[in-house]
Amino acid sequence: MKISVTQEKLAKALNNVSRVAVGRVTLPVLNNVLIRVDNKKVSLITTNLDMAIIDFLPVSDSEDGVITVPAKLLAEFISNLPKGEVVTIESKNTKITIKSGKYSSTINGSPADDFPELPEINEEKAVVFKIGIDEFKNSINQVVISASNDLTRPALTGVFFNTTDKTLSIAATDGYRLTEKKLIKNVKSEVSVIVPATSLQEVLRSISEDMEEVEISFNEDLVRFRLGEVEIISKLIDASYPEYQKLIPKDNDIKIILKRDEFIRVTKLASLFARRSASGSITLEAKTPDIFSVKSIASELGENDSIITTDVAKDAKINLNSRFLNDALNVLDEPEITAELGSRTSPIILRNTKNPDYTHIIMPLNT
Repeated sequence: MKISVTQEKLAKALNNVSRVAVGRVTLPVLNNVLIRVDNKKVSLITTNLDMAIIDFLPVSDSEDGVITVPAKLLAEFISNLPKGEVVTIESKNTKITIKSGKYSSTINGSPADDFPELPEINEEKAVVFKIGIDEFKNSINQVVISASNDLTRPALTGVFFNTTDKTLSIAATDGYRLTEKKLIKNVKSEVSVIVPATSLQEVLRSISEDMEEVEISFNEDLVRFRLGEVEIISKLIDASYPEYQKLIPKDNDIKIILKRDEFIRVTKLASLFARRSASGSITLEAKTPDIFSVKSIASELGENDSIITTDVAKDAKINLNSRFLNDALNVLDEPEITAELGSRTSPIILRNTKNPDYTHIIMPLNT
């Protein structure tokens, strides 16, 4: 096997795929990157058995062959070579020789036979969606923050891709908050699957400025994301997702329009006190006709009370986790936000005022 490629292209590809190559004592080959050259097509592949990243590398010269080598070591070595130089990698038996200008190194690898076979998407049966890269990135960032880290509830550790009324939506909840984004309208195919949040975070990390579109393909137990020269294949979570639509309040009749920047500012001020209290709570209170206040109290430090002037048709009050509210405000992306309130025990609903396709719900605190 032989490849010749610029340092920049090789370093970028290796840094991308090496994130998945984690320290595995029971199966050491999973620490390696598989380098395969087949008919002048070069691919770099890593996997942790639940997910695989493939980077198809454009090279100036190549000879067919395949080998696996330690991913982190190779990535770090290539990253430290001079930029602008051409790097040549050749393999002989289970060793590779790397040359670039006056630099040379030999790294011990292992046979490709030890590397696990990658799962494949059945192209004929796959459900495929395409979406612009900016819309995809923004939508996943808005939703994935609500996914749970609780491994005893595996369904909640993922993002639920589902179609309802010919609309592809994504949703996540950890039991304390819920996010939903209507992603693509007028879709012809149906899907109802849970994608691990960790896999989606790897997809986000793999996005670069030159990418324009992501192609998402679903099988019964797999999902594949195509991003230019990069493919990420992940197992789906085998679990039933809760009927989250039933958790969205239908009777929150108090709608208050707020300037996002001002809402963020007063929430951050309140959070300085809230994070030092046991509950970490802040209080939102609407008072007719024009007062919306954000309060917090830390018994050891003092208290904070900020007021926003806006139209208020009905009084309301709710206690919220300050971190959850800050998270929500950071991903809402319009100048104006609509806060929908109901009773004190009803969750708050936050939406962009002009484009309500994104819904962010936070459960109240009992304080």
